[in-house]
Amino acid sequence: MRFPFYKLAVLCVVLAAGCTSNTEPADPANGLATAAEADSTAAPTDLVSLTSDEQRLAGIQTTTLQERVLGAGLKVNGVLDVPPDKLMSISARLGGIVERTTLLQGMYVRKGQALAVISNPEFIQLQQDYLETQSELRYAKLELERQRELVREEVAPAKNAQQAQARYGALTAQAAGQVARLRLAGLPVGARPFVTTATLRAPKAAFVKAVNVAVGQSVTPTDALFVLVDPNHLHVELTVFEKDAAQLRQGQRIRFTVPNDSSVERTATVYLIGRTVDETQRTVRVHGHLDRENDPALRPGMFVRAVIETTSRRVPALPNQAVVDYEGRQYVFRQQPAAAGQQAFRMVEVRRGESADGYSEVFIPGAAAADSTARYATEGAYSLLSKLKNASEE
Repeated sequence: MRFPFYKLAVLCVVLAAGCTSNTEPADPANGLATAAEADSTAAPTDLVSLTSDEQRLAGIQTTTLQERVLGAGLKVNGVLDVPPDKLMSISARLGGIVERTTLLQGMYVRKGQALAVISNPEFIQLQQDYLETQSELRYAKLELERQRELVREEVAPAKNAQQAQARYGALTAQAAGQVARLRLAGLPVGARPFVTTATLRAPKAAFVKAVNVAVGQSVTPTDALFVLVDPNHLHVELTVFEKDAAQLRQGQRIRFTVPNDSSVERTATVYLIGRTVDETQRTVRVHGHLDRENDPALRPGMFVRAVIETTSRRVPALPNQAVVDYEGRQYVFRQQPAAAGQQAFRMVEVRRGESADGYSEVFIPGAAAADSTARYATEGAYSLLSKLKNASEE
């Protein structure tokens, strides 16, 4: 007996319904939980863990967020300079020919050290004139004593003694002037035989900033042969735009860096504020005294970038080394709970504000900013960044 085709179709439908009736419907919540479980088992890309050995090698140190007084202010440029009494221009007072010099730019010279030897035929005449005046002075003194004796004996009028006194006084003044000229030229007083050279000596201990002369060169009294500088009293000269001058006050703090050592921030104090405005640049000069004057890394003429603190406020801050830069953003590493013998840190993006005295203002997102017990890596923060990024690339 042939089985009708339509009955076979009905039977397939019934069997299919029976098979599906015992299968539970899919639960979307279960699917999300499964995905969440999968995510929870995956290692976070912002968490780094260290063993005790790794911690020791990296030198990890931590600290809490601190309240610090940091200042905001004017960003300006300037130079390091010395006061006029520390900058010395050396010249030959009577001119002459340079016979000898061994100075080179950058050399250190002691007070009284020979800088150059100058020869000049006029030196002979100066010494001769002095000795002739000394001879006349001795005769004038004897003549004065003789005239005074004659006046006492009423043999000669008092007028003769007065004339002798005037002559003696004139020669005394003349001799004193000649001594001054000899010393000005660097010549010995009353030397025999006559000398034809004079030695230029350093007025104080300093460094040679410039050498503007060569051996055999003829120089005049107005020529600057050498320039010496004493760097023991450096100061910072800043240029402030006219529109910002009203914010300046004496005693304000200056923070500055130099190009060859930009990682080190140095400090100074506003000492003088210019009372005139440069007509061309429309700027005001600000003179600041360094808090540490004898810094061997600083030299006159160095360019500086500075911030003059016009306001100060208490802000949350961390040491500069706690904030790491990565791909144009700033991060800190906050300590997390970890297994025994380990340390864990989470990388948190922050925004850096003002910096001073080795600390930076940090803006930490979320509730973590109010957690005063949270600890952040200071020393070894870049080691944590390196380990985290190496792990993410594996």
